[in-house]
Amino acid sequence: MFKKYDAYKDSGVEWLGPLPNSWELLSNKYIFKLKKDLVGKKSKDYELLSLTLNGVIKRDMENPEGKFPAEFDTYQKVNVGDFIFCHFDVEETPRTVGLSTFNGMITGAYTVYEVDKNFFDSKFLYYFYLNLDVGKRLKPLYKGLRNTIGKDVFGNFETFIPTKDEQNEIVKFLDQKTSEIDQAIALKEQQISLLNERKQIVIQKAVTQGLNPNVPMKDSGVEWIGQIPEHWDCKPSRYVFRAVKRFKRDGTEIKFSVTQKWGVIPTDEMKESSTQAESFNGFQICLEDDLVLNKYKAHLGVFWRAPSRGLITGNYTVFEPLKDISSKYFELLYHTSVYIDIFRTIVYGIVEGMMPLYNNDFYDMQSIVPPFNEQLDIVKFVENEQRKFSSIENVYLSQIEKLKEYKITLINDAVTGKIKVI
Repeated sequence: MFKKYDAYKDSGVEWLGPLPNSWELLSNKYIFKLKKDLVGKKSKDYELLSLTLNGVIKRDMENPEGKFPAEFDTYQKVNVGDFIFCHFDVEETPRTVGLSTFNGMITGAYTVYEVDKNFFDSKFLYYFYLNLDVGKRLKPLYKGLRNTIGKDVFGNFETFIPTKDEQNEIVKFLDQKTSEIDQAIALKEQQISLLNERKQIVIQKAVTQGLNPNVPMKDSGVEWIGQIPEHWDCKPSRYVFRAVKRFKRDGTEIKFSVTQKWGVIPTDEMKESSTQAESFNGFQICLEDDLVLNKYKAHLGVFWRAPSRGLITGNYTVFEPLKDISSKYFELLYHTSVYIDIFRTIVYGIVEGMMPLYNNDFYDMQSIVPPFNEQLDIVKFVENEQRKFSSIENVYLSQIEKLKEYKITLINDAVTGKIKVI
């Protein structure tokens, strides 16, 4: 348990609560000095900065992502230790405050401030406003449709200010504690990564070698496949699936998107630009147990079993399983690393800026084909294993969430004087 201060007084700000008697409320116009120093024609002398959830970062101009203006004349100079605030669209913007550790330039849409380091610890002020930003607790200051905080309004807002020595100690405390929490979160994330690696190994072994570790093996005759159980087959995929195009609708179809992470899902849950058509008359029909492939993303493993009857755009190929074929087994098989690697080698050409997988190339690809009853057993085994792995992963995710909540609470309590750290 952390200590409390001996006495508190009313801050006059209901949503911030009381503050220690020894702390002061100070208007921001006495803390933050507005800067507006444009780079003008010298923009090439400055590195481009951005305000993100991860703080103020350098933008990679050699491999740029996103849109850039034709010129940067109106961008502002930023020095190490400057604050960057986004005072507009505050409610929607993921992060509206940053403390720069770089010299550079940033868009003139942001507001840049400096502080007098003789009286204020910049890191303390950053923690204070980061805490408010996480909970969007500056909401009472918003004005207009764009949730804008005017410079005068921000200047009149009062910040909780302890003595300079206390600011320094609070920063030391939070730097240490948040670093420990971040390390604990990173460890949990590493455990999740290792868990997922283990899950993929279990799945790949099951779908390529079966469930009996003592079964006799044979050479598949395909170098990249290697050995398979003696009683299994290896066939060109034309003997496993056939491409179909169905267009006759009965009105019960659900519009589907096919995503890399979530598989086949209703478009109401995942808006996809290719499904936002004025007319769906040209869309294909997929049936339950069809294998639906995004032909432009085959090399990413976007193969999924259709859960029910639905509508699919022309960007997809619908494969109907032939006799004694479990589409779910082949969904698992085609998501293994060995098959993802093969799909990357058999796509070619450029259509609409992407490399498609043509049906004949898919048909010529060799597929491992166990007996039908084993396909079903493997699917059942894998689904059971996936439930076990998901259960463990959910424990880690819950622990990560609690650590993040604790970090937020700790920062809030330290910068608002609810706990005494010295």
